[in-house]
Amino acid sequence: MRPFRFGLSAALASSRRDWQDLARRAEAAGFDILHVPDHLTECLPPLAALCTAADVTERLHVGTLVINNDFRHPVLLAREAATVALLTDGRFELGLGAGHMKREYDQAGLRFDPAPVRIARMAESLEIVRRLLDGEELTFPGEHYRIERHRISPVPATRPRLLVGGNGDRLLTVAAARADVVGFTGFNPGRTGGGSAITHFTAAGLEERIGLVRERAGDRFDSLELHALVQYVLFTEDRRGGAEDLAARFGEGLTVEQVLESPFLLIGTPEQMADALRERRERFGVSYWTVFARRPGRELDLDAFAPVIAALR
Repeated sequence: MRPFRFGLSAALASSRRDWQDLARRAEAAGFDILHVPDHLTECLPPLAALCTAADVTERLHVGTLVINNDFRHPVLLAREAATVALLTDGRFELGLGAGHMKREYDQAGLRFDPAPVRIARMAESLEIVRRLLDGEELTFPGEHYRIERHRISPVPATRPRLLVGGNGDRLLTVAAARADVVGFTGFNPGRTGGGSAITHFTAAGLEERIGLVRERAGDRFDSLELHALVQYVLFTEDRRGGAEDLAARFGEGLTVEQVLESPFLLIGTPEQMADALRERRERFGVSYWTVFARRPGRELDLDAFAPVIAALR
């Protein structure tokens, strides 16, 4: 059984001091890694923000959750990732995704291709980035990218761990074959690039997704670290009452029992949350859990979450 790891996902800051204070608080609360997403909406550009966070912490790792592959050519991404790894003394993890929010593409004048095309392009990018970060002089005659005898500089002393996260069959197949960490979100983006459907939000849904990864990964499966992005954390003394409220809020036919068991929700006291995470690691093999620092109208109480992490060390 892998040891627990905990991530904190944050996207915004009002100032340099505010951002660095969040990084210090995350480290003090026991988090292992600070994640930044990659969107063209209200969101800090991740790679610069991560370097700034690493500058004021000692143990905390930093990472992307996740880079939108269509925003950067893989050669440029590999160079930037190698530099971030250097400037953070190796405390960097690279998460990569295929992109899913069409309005971002529209606003930037980028073509929003169908999901199979975006995922195939990301699969090529993942291979290119991995091989360049390993120090290879790369020639790659792909369908989407063509690289001729290129080598990046600097080459990191240790290649950053590569995470691919999502929910759909195609994307998880790529993750199973090529990533170090497979991330599960519990929902599928809308086919037209808007909205989402919580298709695998239940315990049974995650089991089915992990089964797919196990099948597609073959002999690689035991080497993979499994990650889940917790969509909501609710501190309450009344766990069932909180689940009833969330079931009504989420809709989509989720029962109260399904909400209580969902791997993508944490509800209750810190002790109950710690118990739930122990049970979920035992049941699913997921040892790496990320929660959001801030959601619209809501901020995570890091001091309240610290006992959850402490109980599981």
